[in-house]
Amino acid sequence: MPRHLDRHVRHALALALALALAVAHALLIGHGQAMAQAHAHAHAHEHGAVSLSIGVEADTLTLLIEAPLDSLVGYEHAPRTAAQKAAAQALLARLRAPATLFTPDAAAGCTPAEFEVDPGVLEPAAASTAPSDGHAELEASYRWTCARPDAVRSIDLAGLMKAAPRIARVGAQIATAQGKFKASLKRPATVLRWGR
Repeated sequence: MPRHLDRHVRHALALALALALAVAHALLIGHGQAMAQAHAHAHAHEHGAVSLSIGVEADTLTLLIEAPLDSLVGYEHAPRTAAQKAAAQALLARLRAPATLFTPDAAAGCTPAEFEVDPGVLEPAAASTAPSDGHAELEASYRWTCARPDAVRSIDLAGLMKAAPRIARVGAQIATAQGKFKASLKRPATVLRWGR
């Protein structure tokens, strides 16, 4: 998979994972309720909040992140000033270094495998083709290969919270072999936990 994907392809991948999570949820609690939750999750745009979709399948841990740019850099437009440009580049550099942002359970023995970051309007080339409806988001996906994937029951987000101090809340939908879970945290907490 290439390191950078077209925004529409990234969005389609995120929706495909959300749909897969919804199907798994439907098997557990009912089709109608699951589809409504997946739809609401996929279209939320709340400043100060970040949405995660986490999946563990076979030996792979996958994390998709969607966040309004306001939650990450404090604005939702292409960087205009030198300070905004520097902040955008610093954030993108951190997002492209997943080991500095996310720490899965140590017992799981996970190592970063690949990542994709859709910079949206934060990079000049992407900004010229991005829609200008006043709401801009950043999407990224990360994959790890885990020696003991069944041991993944939490992810420490301290690096993400430090890189983007405007994040106040994180909400997540998680699908694993043990079941489907929802988890959330509010600052100052940094460890997202689920399961038993």
